[in-house]
Amino acid sequence: MMTQPIQRRLPQGSSFFSLFTKTGKSFWLFLSLVIIFFLFLWPIIKLVALSFSVEETHIFSNYTTVLQEARTWKILSNTGIIVAFSTLLSVTLGIFVAYLVAYSDIRAKKWLHVFVLLPFIIPSYIITLSWTQFLSGNWLFAKFLAFLPGNLEPLNLYGYTGIIIVLGLSHYPLVFLLTMSVLRRIPLELEWAVRSSGGNRWTTFRKVTLPLALPGIASGGLLAFLANLDNFGIPAFLGIPANIPVLSTIIYQEIVGFGPSAFARAATFSVILGIAAIIGTLIQWLLLRRSKTGENSEIDSQARFSLGRYRIYVEVLLWGFLILISIVPLFSMFGASLIRAYGLPFALENLTFDHYQFILFENEKVQRSIFNSLKLAVGTGAICLVIGTAIAYYRLRKKTMISKVIELAVSLPYALPGMVLGLAMILTWMQPIPGWNPGIYGSIWILFIAYVTRFMILQVRGSMTAMSQIAPSMEEAAHAAGASFFAKWRFIMLPLLLPGLMSGAFLVMLTTLTELTVSALLWSSGSETIGLMIFNFEQSGYTTYSTAFSTIVVLTMLALTVLLLGFQKLYERRVAKL
Repeated sequence: MMTQPIQRRLPQGSSFFSLFTKTGKSFWLFLSLVIIFFLFLWPIIKLVALSFSVEETHIFSNYTTVLQEARTWKILSNTGIIVAFSTLLSVTLGIFVAYLVAYSDIRAKKWLHVFVLLPFIIPSYIITLSWTQFLSGNWLFAKFLAFLPGNLEPLNLYGYTGIIIVLGLSHYPLVFLLTMSVLRRIPLELEWAVRSSGGNRWTTFRKVTLPLALPGIASGGLLAFLANLDNFGIPAFLGIPANIPVLSTIIYQEIVGFGPSAFARAATFSVILGIAAIIGTLIQWLLLRRSKTGENSEIDSQARFSLGRYRIYVEVLLWGFLILISIVPLFSMFGASLIRAYGLPFALENLTFDHYQFILFENEKVQRSIFNSLKLAVGTGAICLVIGTAIAYYRLRKKTMISKVIELAVSLPYALPGMVLGLAMILTWMQPIPGWNPGIYGSIWILFIAYVTRFMILQVRGSMTAMSQIAPSMEEAAHAAGASFFAKWRFIMLPLLLPGLMSGAFLVMLTTLTELTVSALLWSSGSETIGLMIFNFEQSGYTTYSTAFSTIVVLTMLALTVLLLGFQKLYERRVAKL
């Protein structure tokens, strides 16, 4: 008796959507694949094609010419040294801090977690500015060292050592996150078995903890490797003044040099950089597949060893280290933004807020860059929220080869270094189709397309994580009750998915708001962004302006983060009352 009304309602409720699912399913799928190919794959194909394009000689002439230059091998050597040692620093710090937080009885672990993530949340070029101010000769740290015996001086960051340290400190949270996640999933019973057999703590670590945690450690290390390889801000701020080029900065310098073969040479360097990044991504993917073997284990947050009477000393050292690398440089940057002129000592008579007035109210380019970045962040977040969620839904509900190809195509632009993608966008949108120039290159629209292309995968991953927690049986029950597609999403899916979807959109917006690498290649007059203006101020010697603008950005990011956390707690309380 109940089946007939349901059967009558179901076609009526889903009649609008049936146009897409029945009569036009193949057409819409084909159109989606064409759009994905054109946005995510075609720019990379054009970039690779340019690196092989020559008029008279063989197709590998660009590579042979570049690789025969002594400067190229110096660039490759610089890149290898900096990336290798910065990754080693990130892995060492990440493992040490993760092991302490995951297994020891150290206190305030949630706050420790927050302070560890600060260098990763704040843009790397702002972190670089904060460190350069903290270690400058006119700052308080230099005066403190002057009182000590031995004629000590602050470290000069404009060199190999400085670049390696700042890169390592910026990306060790990646190793920390993956390592701690794996450590907390290792069954405590395995460690007890070794201890009960007479093994000491070192034997337990060597026989059980390290082998089981190795896939997570290696994955975090490869993520740090890719982040160090991709980074443009730190090598640009610290390496260009010291004449230490790396692959990410040489691509930028080739393009802005406007030589006769600038684009072809930049494309060749981009392919070399992209190959290194793709190899690292594939290795990371393989290791992540291996590390998934322990995903079904429950997360164990209890302490596994006690520091005893040494706990207070370990806590003081750990908190001192985290405050030193996360907070003190930011205060130094804020102090530098208050100095009337760069180079003056930090004294009351030399302090002023005029730089903030100039940044916020007097400079039209800065105001335009803030508006542009906000507009791009909101637009990119909205587009990625809708399309990324649709891709995630199709990937989880239709586990076919096509869905896997779509996911791979969307993730490829994010896996490539930003400089590589930026050049690919230039080559694509100058003339997408031979003989047709849509006027996108040189406008703010190319930045919008580049941001959507690069950061779409962040929303896809966030939406997939949220959707994986909802059983398909809930959707089947809604269909059986006669609910239409839109009714199912409005009353069932969205209320359950909203926190996860908004977290992904917030990550996309925050990343877009402070992006520098892609913007450095794609900007034009009138389309300046926040990151680009800070970079230009610093490169032109206006350090007081760059530090003031950076301080405003950090405060804005912290305010947005607090706002998101407040929204999530409010939503959880509202759901709990229902």
